[in-house]
Amino acid sequence: MRKLGLDPEVVRRARELAARAGQPVVDLARSHTTVSVERAVLRLAGVRGADSDGIPWVNRLVDAVRADVGLGHGVAVPVFHALAAEGLDDVTVLAQKAAAGAVRFAVPEKKAEVTAAKRAARRAANAGLKVVDRRRVERDRLIKRYGDPPRRPWIYLIVATGDIYEDIPQAQAAARAGADVIAVIRSTGQSLLDYVPEGATREGFAGTYATQENFRLMRAALDESSKELGRYVRLTNYASGLCMPEIAALAGLERLDMMLNDSMYGILFRDINPIRTFVDQRFSRQVHARAGIIINTGEDNYLTTADAVEAAHTVTVSQLLNEFFAHEAGLEDWQLGLGHAFEINPELPESFRLELAHALLARELFPDAPLKWMPPTKHMTGDVFRGNLLDGFFNLVGALTGQGILLVGMMTEAVVTPWLSDRDIALQNVRYVLDGAGNLHEDFVPAPGGFIQQRAHSVLGEAVELLERVVDDGMLNAIADGTFGIMKRPADRGKGLDGVAKHDADYFNPVTEALEA
Repeated sequence: MRKLGLDPEVVRRARELAARAGQPVVDLARSHTTVSVERAVLRLAGVRGADSDGIPWVNRLVDAVRADVGLGHGVAVPVFHALAAEGLDDVTVLAQKAAAGAVRFAVPEKKAEVTAAKRAARRAANAGLKVVDRRRVERDRLIKRYGDPPRRPWIYLIVATGDIYEDIPQAQAAARAGADVIAVIRSTGQSLLDYVPEGATREGFAGTYATQENFRLMRAALDESSKELGRYVRLTNYASGLCMPEIAALAGLERLDMMLNDSMYGILFRDINPIRTFVDQRFSRQVHARAGIIINTGEDNYLTTADAVEAAHTVTVSQLLNEFFAHEAGLEDWQLGLGHAFEINPELPESFRLELAHALLARELFPDAPLKWMPPTKHMTGDVFRGNLLDGFFNLVGALTGQGILLVGMMTEAVVTPWLSDRDIALQNVRYVLDGAGNLHEDFVPAPGGFIQQRAHSVLGEAVELLERVVDDGMLNAIADGTFGIMKRPADRGKGLDGVAKHDADYFNPVTEALEA
């Protein structure tokens, strides 16, 4: 049911402009690669482990290939040509020899050698993708066996101790208390590491390192909880930062269900080079599409730096761009957890009605997307009673507007890292509102021509105007000018730029070849 009376022509125009703004970025991503894309290819092809200094063998191998022949050809042909020349059948052993300086890499000149290397690379990469496919089938089977949560939105709760062995019992306790999705926040600064740590970790800061072993341990623990509770408990982590493609691949291999994966978050809030980010995010989303993973985007972050009323239209623009990039990479609507947030200053008159207008606009623009509704953080003061009330209002907006994924707000936001008892109280708040008003969106219809409809129309109109400017200026220039989240990020600066390479004419990537087929 359409409740805002949006003009279909204006909505169509907004999507058309988003596609026009985004297509040059897609073209850029399709013609470039990065060290992390190439490392993800080799991870799917079977490279495992790390050296005695903790540097992953996949980093050592890509660095050796890059030093000898560059990245423009892709690493697959040089690596599998060398594997055959060395008489090896294990790419990890090849990486170890390369790190010791015992292997040199080249792009073969003979057509037969190129063909043989490509055949071997396809075989290895497809073996990794078959594991991802099996994990997706496994998820579907477990959902059928245990069942989905009996209601929407799914209740999404964060765990972040820094120690995976402490995270596990906290995550299981949260599931017992009603959480449907457990998000393990990454350790502070991991997004700026150009490698993925190896093994189980116990020393993260304000979060736990995203590693393949940590993924495996938490997934196994939540499978136990799913069996105990009779509903499938989903697991979320972060495919962002300098290793976005690799973490996406590891998530697929270990059956994570959701991944934080925004097209511009790393650019705006971590100062990662825009080109590096767009190349990496396209590959990572292709992997997510294959793995059946729901992405969560990060529009809520814009409202922590910019005013949530003045900048409301930038959230809508980002959602439209994220939708375009996601569809182009192969993601379906049910996989688009587009983000937005309850971040208007509560002292502002009519703040609740404004929040309703913004949330309902997102719901109507993206009717088949689950949407991820984020709680208040910017205006939490440390007054836990006021904070719990604000979170209740946030939960009510989620119920009134039919959001799909609701992140649990904490009344101790801005005071401490939440205790288990804080989470219990927060979950009680969510359960009370959803049990009492969970289907209220069926009855809630704003007054025709009233405040909420007018505000939604105004925000959509401003979004169209901004997209017109982005099309005229070019998206990279718009980002450089501080259009989103007030951060100015030029395309020729930022972390990770030296890890970007333009495709040569003979560039070959067996994973993208398979994903795009």
